This record gives sequence, C-alpha cells and structure tokens, in this order.
Amino acid sequence: MTLTIGAFITATLITLLATPIVRILAVRWKLVDDVRKRPHPAHTHVGIVPRAGGLAIYLGTITGILIFLPITKLVIGIIIATTILTLVGLLDDKGDVSPYLRLATNITAAIIVIGAGAGIPYITNPVTGAVIHLDTWRISFSFFGTHSLLVWADLFAFIWILWTMNITGWSAGVDGQMPGFVTISAFVLGLLSLRYSAVDPSQLYVTILAFLVSGSFLGFLPWNVFPQKIMPGYSGKTLAGFFLAILGILSFGKLGTAILVLGVPTIDAGYTLIRRLGKGRSPVWADRGHLHHRLLDLGWGKRRIALFYWGVSAILGWIALTVTSQQKLFTLLLLAVIIGGFLTWINFFSHFSNPHDPDSG
Repeated sequence: MTLTIGAFITATLITLLATPIVRILAVRWKLVDDVRKRPHPAHTHVGIVPRAGGLAIYLGTITGILIFLPITKLVIGIIIATTILTLVGLLDDKGDVSPYLRLATNITAAIIVIGAGAGIPYITNPVTGAVIHLDTWRISFSFFGTHSLLVWADLFAFIWILWTMNITGWSAGVDGQMPGFVTISAFVLGLLSLRYSAVDPSQLYVTILAFLVSGSFLGFLPWNVFPQKIMPGYSGKTLAGFFLAILGILSFGKLGTAILVLGVPTIDAGYTLIRRLGKGRSPVWADRGHLHHRLLDLGWGKRRIALFYWGVSAILGWIALTVTSQQKLFTLLLLAVIIGGFLTWINFFSHFSNPHDPDSG
C-alpha cells in the first residue's frame, strides 16, 4: 500500500511541477489554440490558450512507470505507444494534423500494446453472469520468432481501446472536465485491482499504474480548471483514453467497471453517434451537440459542468465497486435513459433558454 501511495504522490508532483514549464514552452513554440485562427464548432473557450498539456501528463506518468514498475514486455509496449501518441499529439497542437493521421496513430498505439500482451481473454455476460471466453481462436505464425494471435481477444481489445480513446476525447470540451473524471476513473480502477491483488499479486502493478495515471491527471487539474491556464491538447485526450482502456483490460478484465465509471462519456458518445448518423452526417464530424455543450446552452457555467462530471463519475465509481455485473448493466441502462432523455429534451427546447455567462455557476 505504501508503494501505491508513493506512486500516486510522485506522479502528482511531477505533473504539477512540469505543467507550468510545458506551458511556457507551448507559448514559445506556438503550441496554442487561438479561436480566431483555428475556428472549431466544439470550442468553448475564448482568446489564446496554450495546448500541449499532454506532455506534462506523459512526463508524470512515464517517469512514475520507470520508477515504480518492472520493465516487462507490456510496460515497454505502453511506453512506446504513449510516446507515439504524445509526439503526434504535439504535432496536432502545433497545427491540426489530418484526422486520418490521428486515426492511424491511435490504431498503431492499440496494435503495439495488444502485441505486447494487452488482450481481453474473457468477458462476463452481464445478464447471466457466465464467463464468455475470447481466447479460443488462436493463430500461430513465425516472424522473428514464434508468435500467437488470439483473434477474438485481440480484436475485442482493439475495438475497446479505440472506442475509449474517442469517447474520452469527446468529453474534454470544458475547463477541468476531462482531467477530473479521468483522475477519479483511474483511481477507481486502481482500487479494483488492489482488491484482487490478494488473489493475483500481479494486480499490485496494475494498481500502481492506475494510481500513476490518476496522480498525473490530478497534478494537471489545477492548471486546467476554470479559467484554464493550459489545455490538455490532443495528446492529453488520447493519453487519457488510452490509459483508461489499458487499465480496464488489466484490472482483472473488469470492463464493466470501466464502462460504468465512464458512464457519462460513454452515453454521450453513443447518443452523439446516433444523432449524427440520423442526420446523415459523418459520426466523427465535430459539432456542438455534446452534453457539455447542451449544458452550456442551458446556462450552466464551466465550473458547474466540470463538477457534474466529477460527481457523477465518483458516484458511478462507488456503485461499480459495490454491485454485481447485472446491477452494473441496470445502472448503465438507467443512466442512458436519463441522459438520453435529457439530451433529447434539450435539443428540442434549448432554444427557449437564454445563454448565461460561461462562468456562471
């Protein structure tokens, strides 16, 4: 337990101290977001705000990994994948790169970490509680040695990683919103791993990784709350989703816990996809229809929206740690009905609301 606390504090302090330095460098290297030069329908900020906050998060997490975790094949895969994500993210912070390059980068990161061993060998049927094995189809091949591909396990992990990276990034539109719920989500997954460490000692390393991620985003949070001094940038958003996806896989395969604690971003993303496809638009074409945008239109302030995401994530995290798989499914469905109905109502009636100051509440 002392080791996990030390990891959490170390990552928090490194990121907290590295962020103002990164902010200075971001301004010097013109890694900034100027809404006048880079208009975007999803933007909620005004003026010029430095980007590249993901670099500080990367430094806090990777430094902690090198200090507290043994260097295994999987750890090397995580380091390589996150380094690629950070570098391409910084390029995007400098000048928006092609969405196809971003997608290719995310795919590459997912393939690297899956190749390093981050597969999903089984999942639990949330209705019956039965275990569904995904490691039954194995393909062996030779390429600089003999390797095996667990087709369903690796494919499921691939989809899970890409999905989580996208939904996390979509819920990063308001100051402090994303770092706050990522801090809570990673902490909950760390507690889950800690619970199983008595059965599987290797889960202690997953706990340490989770607390490193939680600490890094906590260290970044004071610099990102309203009014934000620096944005996480594309690298910060993709690192958040990537780490949460990996933790969901490694935390004894409890994807249901990860899905539930990320319930609001998950449902918002699902609703967004349905809404965009229903209008005949590309599902990845950005707009101003996410939950945080709708709340802004209703007059909620950025602080209130961030607190809403943090609070709901904390409540869902507590529920996820205390209920069965069936109860997690029921909770997620109930949340989907509430948020989906809320978003539907807002889309019909938000034009009757008067816009408030972005700091109201």
